[in-house]
Parts: sequence; structure tokens; C-alpha cells
Amino acid sequence: MKLIIHGGFFSESSTNHETKVAKQNALERIVKDSYEFLKTHSAVETVVYAVSLLEDDALFNAGIGSQIQSDGKIRMSAALMDGETQKMSGVINIEEVKNPIQVAQVLMKEDDRVLGGSGATNYARQHGFEKFSTEIAQRRAEYEAKLKSEGLGTVGCVALDSDGKLAAATSTGGKGFEIPGRISDSATVAGNYANSICGVSLTGVGEDIVSNATAAKIVTRVTDGFTLKDAFAKTFDELLPYDGFAGAIAIDCDGNMFHQDSHPSMVFASFDGEKFEVFG
Repeated sequence: MKLIIHGGFFSESSTNHETKVAKQNALERIVKDSYEFLKTHSAVETVVYAVSLLEDDALFNAGIGSQIQSDGKIRMSAALMDGETQKMSGVINIEEVKNPIQVAQVLMKEDDRVLGGSGATNYARQHGFEKFSTEIAQRRAEYEAKLKSEGLGTVGCVALDSDGKLAAATSTGGKGFEIPGRISDSATVAGNYANSICGVSLTGVGEDIVSNATAAKIVTRVTDGFTLKDAFAKTFDELLPYDGFAGAIAIDCDGNMFHQDSHPSMVFASFDGEKFEVFG
């Protein structure tokens, strides 16, 4: 069993030491709690559990603490992919839901598994997800002061369970101040992808990630025989012509874990029951 999570990017220029330590501690708590959950649950259930914990922590830009868009509203996106069944579900620009990843999980049973805007929000209400404001005072202050964020906040998880099955989940609160209706990479196969061989979750600039089809490329290359390291290297090289900004986490079916970012520094943690690693 293996588990790796990410919580967006950490910028030394815009984040202080106390926040860095807080994120390290939060990621350690979440990855270890989620590993305990993985012991008795599937990879699909576990990635939803882990991403829900990340959505519930205001240190990360997903769920609570999501960025505010240019019209003053918060819209979030999330996706879930089951490596065994090759099914993906997701919500795009959903509003006033505490845990978008849990709505994506419910959608997995539907024929129409990716919903956007009011359709996603209405579906959530119809399935018992109460209206919940994910806005925090810090985000409102940033918005009112027009302090545009770098737009690098997304959370995600990839898990390999005891049956050797893989799953990936990703959730984002957006980049902040974007045009309403913008589609991020998180609920696409560019930002969240898994099959029976490999699972990948991305963070970074959504437009760069989509342009490169990053997650799908990595998974396809590993499936075709590349090692994780080589698949990452080739795929990240393809971001270079336009200075693409991305970070990715992955696990393959043999339990190998890998992470890479194109710019410093992605916030991540991994745990396999013995070895713990966190960004430094």
C-alpha cells in the first residue's frame, strides 16, 4: 500500500516560514491519517478521504479557503478516477459545497459523470450536500485588496491499495480573479488520470497542464513501458517550450512513487507505512 498527496505550490517569496512548517505538519497528519484509512478501504475511497481532509484545511486552496473569482464568487472543481474501471467523474465550477470531491464520488454511479456550473451545484443539493460557504476572511481580504494570487493552489492524492488497485483524486479552488466560467485542469484527464498501471494528480497553471495533456501522457507512457522517472522526464521536457508551470505526483502498480515540479516548489507528502517524506 502506498499513498502520496500534494497541496499546490510553496513560494518562498510569498509564504513565511511559519506557514511552511504548518503545511508540512498538516500534510504529515493527512497522509498518515489517510494511510490508516487505506488499510481497510479501497484506493478510490481513500483518495476521496485524503482530498476531503485537504479541502477541509484552510492552508490549501481547495474547499475551505478557495480563491475568489473576478465577480466575487467562489467556484471549485474536482475529479476522481478509478484506475480499475477507467471511470472518471468530476464537477467543474461548483458553488457553495464543502467537499467537491465527495460530489464527484457520488457522480461515479451516473452515466453523465462530469457536471459543470449550476448543473453540478443542483446535483449536489439533490444528493444531500448542504449549502456551505467555503470563503475565509483571508481570501476576501485578498480579493478586496486586489492581491492577485499566483494561481498555483490545487490538492490531490494518488493511492495504491492492498489489492493492487490505483486511484487518483484532485480538487481546486481556482487561481483567483479568473474570468467566471474558466475551466481548470483538475477535472480533466490532463490534471487527474489513472488506469490499472499508474495514477497521477497535477497542480500548477491549468492552461499549461491542459496544453501538455500532462497526467494522461505520464500514465500512457508508463503503461507503454516507461519507468515513472522517464515518463515524468519526457513529459516535463514538453512543458519547456512555453515555460509550463506544473507539479505532479504518481504511483505505479509496482508501488513506485514519484513527484516532480517544473518550478520550485510543490508541496507534497508520501507514506507507505514506514517511510515518510515531505517537501522541504
